[in-house]
Amino acid sequence: MKQVYSFFLCSFLLISCNGLKKTETAINTGNFDQAIDIAVSNLVSDKNAKRKKEYVLLLEDAFAKAVQEDQIVLNRLKSDPNPEVLEAIYETLENMEIRQSKIRPLLPLKIYGTGKQAKFPMEDYALKIIAARTELSDHLLNKARNSLSVSNTGQARIIFDDLDYLNSINPNYKDVHDLMDQALEKGTDYILVTLRNDTQQVIPQRLEEELLNFSTYGLNDKWTVYHNKKNDNTYYDFDLAINFRNINISPEQLLQKELQKEKQVKDGFDYELDERGNVKKDSLGNDIKKDKFKLVKATVFQSTQQKEVSLDANIIITNRQSGQLVDRFPVSSSFIFTYIYGSVNGDRRAIDKGYLETLHPEAVPFPSNEQMIYDAGEDLKIRIKEVLTGLRLRR
Repeated sequence: MKQVYSFFLCSFLLISCNGLKKTETAINTGNFDQAIDIAVSNLVSDKNAKRKKEYVLLLEDAFAKAVQEDQIVLNRLKSDPNPEVLEAIYETLENMEIRQSKIRPLLPLKIYGTGKQAKFPMEDYALKIIAARTELSDHLLNKARNSLSVSNTGQARIIFDDLDYLNSINPNYKDVHDLMDQALEKGTDYILVTLRNDTQQVIPQRLEEELLNFSTYGLNDKWTVYHNKKNDNTYYDFDLAINFRNINISPEQLLQKELQKEKQVKDGFDYELDERGNVKKDSLGNDIKKDKFKLVKATVFQSTQQKEVSLDANIIITNRQSGQLVDRFPVSSSFIFTYIYGSVNGDRRAIDKGYLETLHPEAVPFPSNEQMIYDAGEDLKIRIKEVLTGLRLRR
């Protein structure tokens, strides 16, 4: 028990020393808030214990230095007339209040053995934070109002992100939602999708509808919307055409072959005899038996029905405003219909069970060309999605 106690004591001291070392290193490298987090986590339980004295002193030091550093930053920012510093002012004040909220539940903190309390001068930042937030909010709103009418798509997206940030720190402030809607509309690329068939084959109506139904692709996002039917009230930025170039369908094939199978299978057993011809016994007195094997044979008359289709298409993206080609991507897909049937002559035990399960008793009708094209089109949808997922539209 003494050894176990000593082990745990040594482990505890090692962990404690490691925590103190990390806290000191964080302070020495200017990572004051990291030092505060480490110290607070170690003081949450039994904060007045002797072994926690060093953490109290380190926390006091880190807090003082962090506040001093933030105050220097605030003074510098407030002297800058550029309104773009307003966000940094607000964030700094917020962080100063968050830092206090981490320490406040631990107060008062006594320094063990001195009878003194560690000093953590607290300030009420509420009014300063509200004032900074209001000034920042008005700045972002005015910036959005002045910029939206002349912004391009990329700029509108930046404006939206600024307004989204504003709404997160000051929800429903003035006309933020109306401006966000305007920025979202202006920053969104609307794409009209069409399908062209330059082959001699008929594309099934069902496949055409599914290829054009981009809602099933999971591609619509905040900044990109696909339409497969033109909306007269929508200004489209790009055309996206799925252009079928080739559809090749092989003839229906029937491949026949004769397979010879043989296998050693169990066929009863024999008793194992000793030198005198008597049946051998095991340690429990039971007769010892030996499996008897037999070679069995069978002939398989196998027929394989096969039909193949391949699709080749281009995804062509055009800028509607300039009429210029943005990008072109070749995509292809294929589908092979295979069906195996046949009969067995001989001992079926000579044939693997897994093979027998796939050997159907009779032929089935070949799928139509339309069905083959549709089946290949299912895979084509995956290829199209892969291309468009990595697409970066250029204006």
